[in-house]
Amino acid sequence: MAVSIEEKIKKLQKQRDAVILVHNYQLPEVQDIADFTGDSLELSRKASRTDAKVIVFCGVYFMAETASILCPDKKVIMPDTQAGCPMADMLTAADLRKLKAKHPKAVVVGYVNTSAEVKAELDYCCTSSNAVAVVRALADSKEIIFVPDKYLADYVSKQTGIKLIGWNGYCPTHAKIAPEDIKRQKILHPQAKVIVHPECRPEVCAIADEVLSTSQMCVFTKETQAKEIIVGTEVGVIYRMKKDSPDKEFYPVSEAAICPNMKRTTQEKVLWALEDLKEEVQVSDDIRRRARKAIDRMLEIV
Repeated sequence: MAVSIEEKIKKLQKQRDAVILVHNYQLPEVQDIADFTGDSLELSRKASRTDAKVIVFCGVYFMAETASILCPDKKVIMPDTQAGCPMADMLTAADLRKLKAKHPKAVVVGYVNTSAEVKAELDYCCTSSNAVAVVRALADSKEIIFVPDKYLADYVSKQTGIKLIGWNGYCPTHAKIAPEDIKRQKILHPQAKVIVHPECRPEVCAIADEVLSTSQMCVFTKETQAKEIIVGTEVGVIYRMKKDSPDKEFYPVSEAAICPNMKRTTQEKVLWALEDLKEEVQVSDDIRRRARKAIDRMLEIV
């Protein structure tokens, strides 16, 4: 009888002493082989607590870099290193240095969706779930730079009442979601709760019942009494939601909310990565130390 790819992965994983981390937006077949499923920072923190020697990160490049920053003693490999993040690519370390030079007294807060080089230029890192708390903790600062996501910056600014110096970055997948998409789904499912990601446009966040990170969405959908939920984020997360709550119905706000980079990873690529222990993602010691400081400062707050 032929051995399935899944079985081959599990066997090799044991031999390599590897842990498989899978982002919520990955293909169902990849989520099925995960040791841990979650959002980017949550996964990296889980990796740092495991005894595994190898981390297989199924996500996009900046996430594997973050795992490398937090786990310098482990080998971090990606099944497809071409899986990048357009938002992260919209801001370089040189761009940020120029912005900092214009606002020398500003505290710099950066979204986790950034390259390791950009993280090394930050004072504080943040995630979509804790961005409001991080900025609120810095309320006494003269100025606050918030990069790279202009939509998350807008959401945080409205929640805290603090004016932020932003950057013109955004997630193309979340930017595709329009208010009309929500209105259409509400007509079809009038009893459904609407949850959206803060990377969505302000006019989308304004008409949602809840604005939540992917991890917060997964908690909300398990705990809510609502039996129908309209989901305004990358459609991959709905697979996890259905597994967690089979008695509930989930409707994507838009079928077009697909991140092509998140879909590059397949079971075959995971198998090949384990066979060859490639492609390794490494962050230099200097960058890692500086980036780690911004992450640690965030963790002190939240």
